[in-house]
Amino acid sequence: MNPTTLRYLWSTIEQTQAQTLLSLSHSDLAPCLLAQLEQHKPLTVEEYNRLSVYISLRIALIRDLAQSRLNPQLI
Repeated sequence: MNPTTLRYLWSTIEQTQAQTLLSLSHSDLAPCLLAQLEQHKPLTVEEYNRLSVYISLRIALIRDLAQSRLNPQLI
């Protein structure tokens, strides 16, 4: 994965509504984010698979960030 793709991914995460990030199941979160990312940057099969694993390993972080956007006083 190159840095540009990772920046696009984290930008996509930040632009996605916090409630959406919190309400999707673990198995639905990566495909949802990758579908949004692919609207801006086409992904190869290898990139898609690597990013899917990357997201899966960071689901707790993604959900924590989304929760902090809903409740900034908890930071």
